[in-house]
Amino acid sequence: MGRRLLLSGTALIILLTISSLAEVRSDSFKIVNNCLRTIWPALQTTGVTGQFPTTGFALKSGESKNISILTPWNGRIWGRTHCGQDSSGNFTCLTGDCGSGALECGGVGYQPPVTLAEFGLNSFEGLDFYDVTAFDGFNLPMLVVPEGTSRGTCGTTGIGCLVDLNGPCRKLLSVTRGDGREGVVACRNPFEYKYSDTPSLSPIFRQSLYLQFFKSACPRAYTEPFDDKIAVFTCDSANYIITFCPSPNTGKTTE
Repeated sequence: MGRRLLLSGTALIILLTISSLAEVRSDSFKIVNNCLRTIWPALQTTGVTGQFPTTGFALKSGESKNISILTPWNGRIWGRTHCGQDSSGNFTCLTGDCGSGALECGGVGYQPPVTLAEFGLNSFEGLDFYDVTAFDGFNLPMLVVPEGTSRGTCGTTGIGCLVDLNGPCRKLLSVTRGDGREGVVACRNPFEYKYSDTPSLSPIFRQSLYLQFFKSACPRAYTEPFDDKIAVFTCDSANYIITFCPSPNTGKTTE
Protein backbone atom coordinates (compact mmCIF):
# COMPACT_ATOMS: atom_id res chain seq x y z
CA MET A 1 0.00 0.00 0.00
CA GLY A 2 1.38 3.35 -0.97
CA ARG A 3 4.60 1.97 -2.48
CA ARG A 4 4.90 4.84 -4.98
CA LEU A 5 4.64 8.35 -3.58
CA LEU A 6 4.19 11.60 -5.47
CA LEU A 7 7.71 12.60 -4.46
CA SER A 8 10.10 10.24 -2.75
CA GLY A 9 13.29 9.99 -0.74
CA THR A 10 15.49 13.03 -0.33
CA ALA A 11 13.37 15.12 -2.71
CA LEU A 12 10.31 14.62 -0.51
CA ILE A 13 12.20 15.56 2.67
CA ILE A 14 13.50 18.76 1.03
CA LEU A 15 10.04 19.59 -0.31
CA LEU A 16 8.40 19.11 3.08
CA THR A 17 11.05 21.30 4.71
CA ILE A 18 10.49 24.07 2.17
CA SER A 19 6.73 23.64 2.52
CA SER A 20 6.92 24.22 6.26
CA LEU A 21 8.51 27.62 5.56
CA ALA A 22 6.07 28.62 2.81
CA GLU A 23 3.52 31.37 3.25
CA VAL A 24 0.22 30.01 4.55
CA ARG A 25 -2.68 30.30 2.12
CA SER A 26 -6.12 28.78 1.74
CA ASP A 27 -6.93 26.48 -1.20
CA SER A 28 -10.05 24.46 -1.85
CA PHE A 29 -11.25 21.17 -3.28
CA LYS A 30 -14.64 20.59 -4.83
CA ILE A 31 -15.35 16.87 -4.75
CA VAL A 32 -18.08 15.79 -7.17
CA ASN A 33 -19.84 12.44 -7.38
CA ASN A 34 -21.00 11.91 -10.97
CA CYS A 35 -21.35 8.16 -10.43
CA LEU A 36 -24.73 6.46 -10.45
CA ARG A 37 -24.31 5.35 -6.85
CA THR A 38 -23.18 6.68 -3.49
CA ILE A 39 -19.43 6.79 -2.91
CA TRP A 40 -17.46 7.59 0.24
CA PRO A 41 -14.52 9.94 -0.48
CA ALA A 42 -11.54 9.63 1.86
CA LEU A 43 -8.67 12.03 2.56
CA GLN A 44 -5.27 11.36 4.10
CA THR A 45 -2.67 13.91 5.15
CA THR A 46 0.95 12.80 4.66
CA GLY A 47 4.04 14.37 6.15
CA VAL A 48 4.06 17.23 8.66
CA THR A 49 1.45 19.46 7.04
CA GLY A 50 -1.96 20.79 8.08
CA GLN A 51 -4.97 18.55 8.54
CA PHE A 52 -8.21 18.46 6.57
CA PRO A 53 -11.40 19.29 8.47
CA THR A 54 -12.72 15.86 7.41
CA THR A 55 -11.09 12.55 6.51
CA GLY A 56 -14.11 10.73 5.13
CA PHE A 57 -17.77 11.25 4.27
CA ALA A 58 -20.65 9.94 2.15
CA LEU A 59 -21.47 11.58 -1.16
CA LYS A 60 -24.66 10.58 -2.96
CA SER A 61 -24.97 10.45 -6.74
CA GLY A 62 -25.05 13.98 -8.15
CA GLU A 63 -23.83 15.62 -4.95
CA SER A 64 -20.68 17.65 -4.39
CA LYS A 65 -18.78 18.92 -1.36
CA ASN A 66 -16.47 21.93 -1.01
CA ILE A 67 -13.54 21.65 1.40
CA SER A 68 -11.09 24.41 2.30
CA ILE A 69 -7.57 23.63 3.52
CA LEU A 70 -4.76 25.77 4.84
CA THR A 71 -1.56 25.10 2.94
CA PRO A 72 1.16 23.88 2.74
CA TRP A 73 -0.55 20.49 2.57
CA ASN A 74 0.49 17.08 1.26
CA GLY A 75 -1.87 14.17 0.94
CA ARG A 76 -4.20 11.91 -1.01
CA ILE A 77 -7.87 11.76 -1.95
CA TRP A 78 -9.70 8.67 -3.16
CA GLY A 79 -13.17 7.19 -3.38
CA ARG A 80 -14.45 4.20 -1.41
CA THR A 81 -17.23 2.04 -2.82
CA HIS A 82 -19.78 -0.51 -1.58
CA CYS A 83 -19.56 0.63 2.03
CA GLY A 84 -21.75 -0.16 5.01
CA GLN A 85 -21.92 -0.97 8.71
CA ASP A 86 -22.26 -4.40 10.25
CA SER A 87 -24.41 -5.23 13.27
CA SER A 88 -21.70 -4.02 15.65
CA GLY A 89 -21.39 -0.65 13.89
CA ASN A 90 -18.08 -1.43 12.18
CA PHE A 91 -17.85 0.56 8.92
CA THR A 92 -16.09 -1.15 5.98
CA CYS A 93 -15.85 -0.77 2.19
CA LEU A 94 -15.21 -3.32 -0.54
CA THR A 95 -12.79 -0.93 -2.28
CA GLY A 96 -10.59 1.85 -0.90
CA ASP A 97 -11.22 0.84 2.71
CA CYS A 98 -8.99 2.69 5.16
CA GLY A 99 -9.33 0.19 7.99
CA SER A 100 -10.49 2.69 10.60
CA GLY A 101 -13.81 0.94 11.11
CA ALA A 102 -15.54 4.31 10.84
CA LEU A 103 -16.82 6.76 8.23
CA GLU A 104 -13.86 9.05 9.00
CA CYS A 105 -10.50 7.52 8.14
CA GLY A 106 -8.71 9.54 10.83
CA GLY A 107 -5.37 9.62 9.01
CA VAL A 108 -5.33 5.92 8.14
CA GLY A 109 -4.35 5.03 4.56
CA TYR A 110 -6.03 3.02 1.84
CA GLN A 111 -6.32 -0.59 0.82
CA PRO A 112 -5.49 -1.16 -2.88
CA PRO A 113 -6.62 -1.47 -5.59
CA VAL A 114 -7.78 2.14 -5.63
CA THR A 115 -7.54 5.21 -7.88
CA LEU A 116 -5.78 8.10 -6.10
CA ALA A 117 -5.33 11.85 -6.50
CA GLU A 118 -2.10 13.03 -4.80
CA PHE A 119 -1.27 16.62 -3.91
CA GLY A 120 1.61 18.70 -2.62
CA LEU A 121 -0.01 22.14 -2.22
CA ASN A 122 2.03 25.33 -1.82
CA SER A 123 5.25 23.37 -2.08
CA PHE A 124 8.49 24.20 -3.92
CA GLU A 125 8.50 27.87 -4.98
CA GLY A 126 4.87 28.11 -3.89
CA LEU A 127 3.65 25.73 -6.61
CA ASP A 128 1.19 22.87 -6.26
CA PHE A 129 2.34 19.44 -7.41
CA TYR A 130 -0.34 16.88 -8.17
CA ASP A 131 -1.11 13.68 -10.04
CA VAL A 132 -3.70 10.97 -10.48
CA THR A 133 -2.38 7.46 -10.08
CA ALA A 134 -3.59 3.99 -10.93
CA PHE A 135 -0.27 2.52 -9.82
CA ASP A 136 -1.97 0.92 -6.83
CA GLY A 137 -4.83 -0.24 -9.02
CA PHE A 138 -8.20 1.15 -10.07
CA ASN A 139 -11.64 1.29 -8.51
CA LEU A 140 -13.29 4.47 -9.86
CA PRO A 141 -12.79 6.79 -12.85
CA MET A 142 -11.36 10.08 -11.58
CA LEU A 143 -10.71 13.52 -13.10
CA VAL A 144 -8.80 16.42 -11.49
CA VAL A 145 -9.21 19.89 -13.03
CA PRO A 146 -7.42 23.02 -11.67
CA GLU A 147 -9.12 26.41 -11.57
CA GLY A 148 -7.81 29.95 -11.20
CA THR A 149 -4.14 29.33 -11.95
CA SER A 150 -1.66 31.44 -13.89
CA ARG A 151 1.67 29.68 -13.45
CA GLY A 152 2.91 26.13 -13.85
CA THR A 153 2.32 23.37 -16.38
CA CYS A 154 -1.32 22.58 -15.66
CA GLY A 155 -3.35 25.29 -17.40
CA THR A 156 -6.97 24.20 -17.11
CA THR A 157 -6.41 20.73 -18.52
CA GLY A 158 -7.78 17.89 -16.45
CA ILE A 159 -5.81 14.75 -15.69
CA GLY A 160 -6.96 11.39 -14.51
CA CYS A 161 -8.18 7.94 -15.36
CA LEU A 162 -11.44 8.58 -17.20
CA VAL A 163 -12.35 5.13 -18.51
CA ASP A 164 -14.02 2.57 -16.26
CA LEU A 165 -11.48 -0.29 -16.13
CA ASN A 166 -13.53 -2.62 -13.96
CA GLY A 167 -15.70 -4.08 -16.72
CA PRO A 168 -12.87 -4.99 -19.15
CA CYS A 169 -10.40 -5.88 -16.38
CA ARG A 170 -8.56 -9.15 -16.99
CA LYS A 171 -9.87 -11.97 -14.81
CA LEU A 172 -6.55 -12.53 -13.07
CA LEU A 173 -6.48 -8.88 -11.94
CA SER A 174 -10.18 -8.50 -11.14
CA VAL A 175 -11.54 -7.95 -7.64
CA THR A 176 -15.12 -9.16 -7.34
CA ARG A 177 -17.78 -8.50 -4.72
CA GLY A 178 -17.11 -11.75 -2.90
CA ASP A 179 -20.69 -12.06 -1.69
CA GLY A 180 -21.97 -14.28 -4.46
CA ARG A 181 -23.20 -11.34 -6.52
CA GLU A 182 -21.76 -10.68 -9.96
CA GLY A 183 -19.66 -7.65 -10.78
CA VAL A 184 -16.04 -6.51 -10.74
CA VAL A 185 -15.50 -3.74 -8.16
CA ALA A 186 -11.80 -3.02 -8.75
CA CYS A 187 -8.87 -3.88 -11.01
CA ARG A 188 -5.35 -4.55 -9.82
CA ASN A 189 -2.43 -2.85 -11.55
CA PRO A 190 0.13 -5.50 -12.55
CA PHE A 191 2.91 -3.53 -10.84
CA GLU A 192 0.90 -3.47 -7.62
CA TYR A 193 -0.13 -7.08 -8.05
CA LYS A 194 3.43 -8.30 -8.50
CA TYR A 195 3.87 -8.08 -4.72
CA SER A 196 1.32 -10.86 -4.26
CA ASP A 197 2.04 -14.56 -4.19
CA THR A 198 1.09 -15.18 -7.82
CA PRO A 199 4.26 -16.44 -9.57
CA SER A 200 2.62 -16.50 -13.01
CA LEU A 201 2.95 -12.72 -13.28
CA SER A 202 6.51 -12.63 -14.58
CA PRO A 203 7.94 -9.22 -15.67
CA ILE A 204 7.40 -10.00 -19.37
CA PHE A 205 3.88 -11.27 -18.68
CA ARG A 206 2.98 -8.15 -16.70
CA GLN A 207 4.31 -5.66 -19.22
CA SER A 208 3.18 -7.31 -22.44
CA LEU A 209 -0.33 -8.33 -21.42
CA TYR A 210 -1.58 -6.00 -18.75
CA LEU A 211 0.43 -2.82 -18.40
CA GLN A 212 -0.67 -1.45 -21.79
CA PHE A 213 -4.28 -1.97 -20.70
CA PHE A 214 -3.72 0.60 -17.93
CA LYS A 215 -1.47 2.85 -20.00
CA SER A 216 -3.86 3.22 -22.91
CA ALA A 217 -6.84 3.87 -20.65
CA CYS A 218 -5.02 6.36 -18.38
CA PRO A 219 -2.37 8.08 -20.54
CA ARG A 220 -2.06 11.12 -18.23
CA ALA A 221 -1.91 9.20 -14.96
CA TYR A 222 0.71 7.22 -13.06
CA THR A 223 0.48 3.60 -14.10
CA GLU A 224 4.07 2.46 -13.54
CA PRO A 225 7.22 3.73 -11.78
CA PHE A 226 9.05 6.75 -13.25
CA ASP A 227 5.95 8.21 -14.91
CA ASP A 228 6.83 11.64 -13.44
CA LYS A 229 7.39 13.33 -16.80
CA ILE A 230 3.91 12.51 -18.08
CA ALA A 231 1.92 12.32 -14.85
CA VAL A 232 3.05 15.04 -12.41
CA PHE A 233 1.70 18.56 -13.00
CA THR A 234 2.25 21.90 -11.30
CA CYS A 235 -0.07 24.84 -10.66
CA ASP A 236 0.15 28.19 -8.94
CA SER A 237 -2.40 28.75 -6.15
CA ALA A 238 -5.12 26.74 -7.86
CA ASN A 239 -8.37 25.34 -6.56
CA TYR A 240 -9.22 21.83 -7.71
CA ILE A 241 -12.36 20.06 -8.91
CA ILE A 242 -12.11 16.31 -8.29
CA THR A 243 -14.81 14.40 -10.14
CA PHE A 244 -15.54 10.72 -9.71
CA CYS A 245 -17.07 9.05 -12.80
CA PRO A 246 -16.55 12.23 -14.91
CA SER A 247 -18.45 10.83 -17.87
CA PRO A 248 -22.11 9.80 -17.43
CA ASN A 249 -21.42 6.44 -19.00
CA THR A 250 -18.86 5.41 -16.35
CA GLY A 251 -19.30 3.95 -12.91
CA LYS A 252 -22.60 2.19 -13.65
CA THR A 253 -22.18 -0.49 -11.02
CA THR A 254 -25.20 -0.51 -8.74
CA GLU A 255 -25.22 -0.44 -4.94
